[in-house]
Amino acid sequence: MSHTYEEVLEVRHWTDTLFSLRTTRDPSFRFQCGQFTMIGLPINGRPLMRAYSLVSAAYDEVLEFLSIKVQDGPFTQHLQHIESGEKLIVGKKATGTLVLGNLLPGRNLYLLGTGTGLAPFMSIIRDPETYERFERVILVHGCRKVGELAYYETITKTLPDDEFLGEEIRTKLTYYPTVTREPFRNRGRITDLIASSAFFDEIGTKSLDSECDRLMLCGSPAMVKDLHAFLAGSAFAEGSVSRPGHYVVERAFVER
Repeated sequence: MSHTYEEVLEVRHWTDTLFSLRTTRDPSFRFQCGQFTMIGLPINGRPLMRAYSLVSAAYDEVLEFLSIKVQDGPFTQHLQHIESGEKLIVGKKATGTLVLGNLLPGRNLYLLGTGTGLAPFMSIIRDPETYERFERVILVHGCRKVGELAYYETITKTLPDDEFLGEEIRTKLTYYPTVTREPFRNRGRITDLIASSAFFDEIGTKSLDSECDRLMLCGSPAMVKDLHAFLAGSAFAEGSVSRPGHYVVERAFVER
């Protein structure tokens, strides 16, 4: 069988358009931080599956996923109503391009995500190897509204006090949440920030340089397209499993 049935342990509704869920984890399921797997529900007697990044770190005993709610979405119109104690279909294989091994060595790692594109980066910032490989890790999460900044408390309060990684996170991780449609201390689209010297001044780095900066992109098709074009025109080479590069992009996600 290519999947298992995992029990839903907890469901958290962040907003009326965003929720996360945690499930049990089959002991045989292995993945790298930043990867995704297929999850699903039986719809009309057949499994309906979609690709979802794993929020959880590779060493966690549970699995966690972050999802939007699309009211007429073939999958999320059903998934958003799932409750603790119910079963979720989880694929046995994990894959994806957002893994550290697909990047060349560098000094700074930029994790650029919009909306649920934050999910794989929540896994990556809890990976010890991330801090072994990079001196600075800059997580930029862009949303429309403040309430959509999922895991804000986890990133700002819980992780800095982590028993094992807390010191690395406090000294190496910079978190930059930004909002486009409501008042907030940081405003603007990620694509505009990256093109602005003021952003780099604020976080204490210099404008992107392919010699030392590495990037991971995950989120809206528009953001990914714009940043891909920007990087490709700035001497940055896209990485893959066969050839590590300066940046990697996750393109596996479709309308849910």
